[in-house]
Amino acid sequence: MSVDVKKLKVNELKEELQRRGLDTKGLKADLVERLKAALEAEAQADAPGQGEQEDEYCEDTRDNEDVEDLTAHCSFIVLEVKVEVKMEDDPQVAGDGQQDVQETEHQQEQDGAAQAEQVKVEADKGGNYGRKRPHEENRSYGYYEHREEKRSRTPQPPAEDEEENIDDTLVTIDTYNCDLHFKVSRDRYSGYPLTIEGFAYLWAGARASHGVTQGRVCYEMKINEEIPVKHLPSSEPDPHVVRIGWSLNHCSTQLGEEAFSFGYGGTGKKSSDCKFADFGEKFGENDVIGCYIDFDSGDEVEMGYSKNGVSLGVAFRTTKEALAGQGYTYIHDLEMEDKIRGTKGPATKSECEILMMVGLPACGKTTWAIKHAETNPEKKYNILGTNAIMDKMKVMGLRRQKNYAGRWDLLIQQATQCLNRLIEIAARKRRNYILDQTNVYGSARRRKMRPFEGFQRKAIVICPTDEDLKERTLKQTNEQGKDVPDHAVLEMKANFTLPEACDFLEGVTYIELQREEAEALLKQYNEEARVTIKDTTRAATTRVTTATTVNTQDTARATARHLPLRRRTTTTSNSHSNSHSSRSNSHSKHRATTSNISR
Repeated sequence: MSVDVKKLKVNELKEELQRRGLDTKGLKADLVERLKAALEAEAQADAPGQGEQEDEYCEDTRDNEDVEDLTAHCSFIVLEVKVEVKMEDDPQVAGDGQQDVQETEHQQEQDGAAQAEQVKVEADKGGNYGRKRPHEENRSYGYYEHREEKRSRTPQPPAEDEEENIDDTLVTIDTYNCDLHFKVSRDRYSGYPLTIEGFAYLWAGARASHGVTQGRVCYEMKINEEIPVKHLPSSEPDPHVVRIGWSLNHCSTQLGEEAFSFGYGGTGKKSSDCKFADFGEKFGENDVIGCYIDFDSGDEVEMGYSKNGVSLGVAFRTTKEALAGQGYTYIHDLEMEDKIRGTKGPATKSECEILMMVGLPACGKTTWAIKHAETNPEKKYNILGTNAIMDKMKVMGLRRQKNYAGRWDLLIQQATQCLNRLIEIAARKRRNYILDQTNVYGSARRRKMRPFEGFQRKAIVICPTDEDLKERTLKQTNEQGKDVPDHAVLEMKANFTLPEACDFLEGVTYIELQREEAEALLKQYNEEARVTIKDTTRAATTRVTTATTVNTQDTARATARHLPLRRRTTTTSNSHSNSHSSRSNSHSKHRATTSNISR
């Protein structure tokens, strides 16, 4: 037995037990003993020729079930190989290991996969028991981000992820050059994506540590398993898809969805620059896909594929008619001088940088973040924002809004939960980040920056003129719909404070209006928003009081016409009480029914 069970985390222990159909409850010591006994029993039951194979499998899966087995997986400066995975996990397994996913609603929700099947509703803050709360299906990510902003709990800085020391001359999966939600095994030759709740909708991509610029080179990938998923709706198209191919070092992990990015997917489609076309055959569980690149065919480069040893031909080319498929060298067999090392990550946390965007909705934060990342490719910024999450939910290169048949507000809420989880993961990885959220509350800024202690933490404030903000808001609304409700924007304006250099911020940079001008505009926003909120609250209170008085009087008059005088007061009181109770129960029933609507 090659696995050191004691070194496994609780989540990993539960996943191994779940895979074997064993009980996953109990303390870590109980889980360790249970898994040890199971592994020993398996070792005794196996034939002598199978023992070595079982040990190798356990070594590969001790980080979790593997989706891919990469014989080689390269990334390089001129062209690089990348595999992108969209696989689904068992929600029961994933739910046990994700207790720390943050809630975005006021009510306490059920944990695990139940969140993916129930519609969460906002808890009442006032006493408007007689008014049903309509379900707003058009809520966008800005609404849930606003709710999350007002949380006040500040987490402790997490421990940094430990990584095995790997020979840098080997071609392996690059833990620095992959998505945060792509989990790489300890031997660096296999990996799998997070799939709990909303993560099941996301693509997860990874590159290898090295690439090539010459010769005829190939690698192979095996899909070990397509794990069943129950928490996705049956209408979800192609829940298990893997893309494999090549791209430039500066390209994103969305394989085949931008220029100089070439992918072949399990649906039998090839794609580059978001242009999809039929190619080859469909592939899936247990299939081995070969990926070939030929620099020696002339001035152009050709890329081809094979399935289970049978050539599928050339997928991407310019002048050559066919690819012979002979004379290729596996990338791990190349001499070191024939391989090019991909971008290396920072050696220490102090070299890492996190830029926290600060600004009202639609002020231009995302635009600035994308442009800054593009103009600084050597830093390989990971943008942490709901916009970035939604970009990874694309179907055939199209944003999911265009073809999503389910509850849109529920999907947005799940995307927000995914973002919260990614921020937690990010704080444990040595990378460069841009936190693309509003961050207008001082308490929220402190809470979000605390886990990144040791990083270079900076704030980027975008405060355009009032005219520019209105123009950008109108443009965004016309293009994408209403992002944040008016009342939420008012709350932000009323509480917006400018960041200052402090114990959790080394510096503050103003992109448009500078500090003095921004302070004057914010003072105006604060005052106007507070007056508007106060007037709105007073008007709402008056309407509720008037309606209650009228209802009470109408009930009293109706009772008086049919009952003796001596019973008027008592009956009126009971009738009003029953009427109030009926409205309250109707509201509660509406909430209870709504909260159990399936997607």
